[in-house]
Amino acid sequence: MAVTADDSGLPKVVHREEGDLPVEEIRELWRIDDEWWRSPIIRCYADVVLSGGKRVILYQDLVTLDWWIQRP
Repeated sequence: MAVTADDSGLPKVVHREEGDLPVEEIRELWRIDDEWWRSPIIRCYADVVLSGGKRVILYQDLVTLDWWIQRP
């Protein structure tokens, strides 16, 4: 899975095997900074509504810059 972000880093399109799904709404944003003393976990999360109404949680791992998707 890949995500295209806008100039401010917010997700705007999710690219999946089924096709590209534009982000219609960002419901909430938050950041997690954890495990700094071992292997840092630094992520930015976005609770979004995709085109067609599907709600998912996206996050970007700020260590690797990879995007991931999970269901709420």
